[in-house]
Amino acid sequence: MPFIDQNAVSAPTVIRVTDYGAIPNSGQDAVKAVRKAIGVAKSIDGPVVLEFPKGRYDFYPEHAAKIKYFISNTTTEDENPDVTKTIGLFFKEHRDLTVDGLGSLFMFHGKMTMIALDQCENVTLRNFSTDFERPTMSEITVEAVGSDYLDVRTNPDSWYVIEEGKLTWIGEGWKYSDGPAQEYDPVTNTTWRVSNPMTSANKIEQLNPLQLRLYFDHTFETKVGHAFQMRDGIRDQVGVFINQSMNITGTQLHLHYMHGLGIVGQFSENLTFDGLKLAPRPETGRTCAAFADFVHMSSVKGKVTIENSHFEGAHDDAINVHGTHLQIIDQPSPNQIIVRYMHGQTYGFDGFFPGDRIDFVHGHSLTVYANNTVKNSEMVNLREILLTLEQPIPVGIEAGDVVENISWTAEVEIRNNRFLRIPTRGILVTTRKKVVIANNHMIGIQMSGILVADDAESWYESGMVTDVMIHHNQFMECGVPVINIAPENKEMQMENPVHRHIHIEDNEFLLRAYPVLYAKSTQGLHFINNQVLGSNTANKLDDSSFVIHLEACSDVNVHGNNFLEINHNVKCMKLDLSIMPLD
Repeated sequence: MPFIDQNAVSAPTVIRVTDYGAIPNSGQDAVKAVRKAIGVAKSIDGPVVLEFPKGRYDFYPEHAAKIKYFISNTTTEDENPDVTKTIGLFFKEHRDLTVDGLGSLFMFHGKMTMIALDQCENVTLRNFSTDFERPTMSEITVEAVGSDYLDVRTNPDSWYVIEEGKLTWIGEGWKYSDGPAQEYDPVTNTTWRVSNPMTSANKIEQLNPLQLRLYFDHTFETKVGHAFQMRDGIRDQVGVFINQSMNITGTQLHLHYMHGLGIVGQFSENLTFDGLKLAPRPETGRTCAAFADFVHMSSVKGKVTIENSHFEGAHDDAINVHGTHLQIIDQPSPNQIIVRYMHGQTYGFDGFFPGDRIDFVHGHSLTVYANNTVKNSEMVNLREILLTLEQPIPVGIEAGDVVENISWTAEVEIRNNRFLRIPTRGILVTTRKKVVIANNHMIGIQMSGILVADDAESWYESGMVTDVMIHHNQFMECGVPVINIAPENKEMQMENPVHRHIHIEDNEFLLRAYPVLYAKSTQGLHFINNQVLGSNTANKLDDSSFVIHLEACSDVNVHGNNFLEINHNVKCMKLDLSIMPLD
């Protein structure tokens, strides 16, 4: 008889997956047993704890839930015509649930979305690790560099076949030959994007098991000990998908590999992550833990909290929090507009609900000129939405103008985290609610440590910021500008900036290059009491360098900073007050 602990009315009911047929450490597929246990958990009134007695549980695609989901920033229609997600642990409309792994390892096979929470409320995921038996990231380590060849060793988890001198990476039900690549330097613990050595090689042959020789018509520039990480380019699954859910918590989760985007929040509210570890398992010898971003929050409201966590080894940004700009393409009636998802990788889901507030935004200046309330939203097709509004459409709509759903913008708090081995940016954040980024350590980030963007012509990731505090962080040899406030507006107006009230205070910067700060179209910018330390690398730059570069900014306060070991020819600040349109 399955064990159900109901000793007290107020105590949660405990459901153990082993009572429903899951056998830890057996290598057997646990999907059917776990789905049965999840179903029982859903049928019980009151709080429930779904327990996994400690061990390894394997999840295979065959019996997994297969659900069609359109997910922001993933793939285009051409890249991935079938949006079906193969989900290892699927939770739909659960309330007051805790999933406790008790220190277990969940091992996934094939291409899978590990966990999905859809229309759930008050759910906690805690105390487990996840990984893939055969990750969709393939890795090699350089053992010798010749004049026209490389000798490399493949990671044991990277399976392959060689036919007629060409290599194909293979997995459990998938294969690929070409795709993006990154190079990894173990001495500096950094990665950066490079061309794929496997596809640029003229011929590949196997010297010994796991040992390959790659032939080129030139000397391939790399070093012995460097590794290359290679994947295909299609984000057809994600790591953890949180959709239209509320009060979701993840604590003490070690996610060692995720295919596609990592943890994705979409139209959800109040998401808290504490004690995450997103990094490869050391015993695997792998260097990459994510196919793309580690944490990606798109159109989330309430509060997003990310704290006490470790991010190491992604193929894109560590954290990205944003909304979506949809372009206005038609006005069928005085109170109706048709808006369109413009970026190829975002489409298919309704981005508006009755009662949502929207802003009308000029595409060229990214400034708000009107707002309204959604009365009804109807998908015309996978890219276009008919919005019926409570008030008439404002006058003055121009070609390229967009709308932003401002009801789905989040307060953000990112504290006490470590960021390493990130090839792009550490944190991207564009939300009008309060943002606090504090006590984080960023080491060797290849691009900006923090990017505050906003655009209506490229990624269409909204929107403005109005209250940002960046303080007591350490930025060690990050890319430049270390803090980049860079809205993509082509027209700048001093009296009507894109961003407002950004405070950068009491941080430490060790520069790889200049500038430490670039800011554009920002009002109320404070750079106060920071310690900025130059370096031999940074000081090799020419006399045109600036420590701080400001463009069309106003109400700027720069004082109390220590600029140490900065080349005396490097200028402190460039201030461009131009309000003319950019070329």
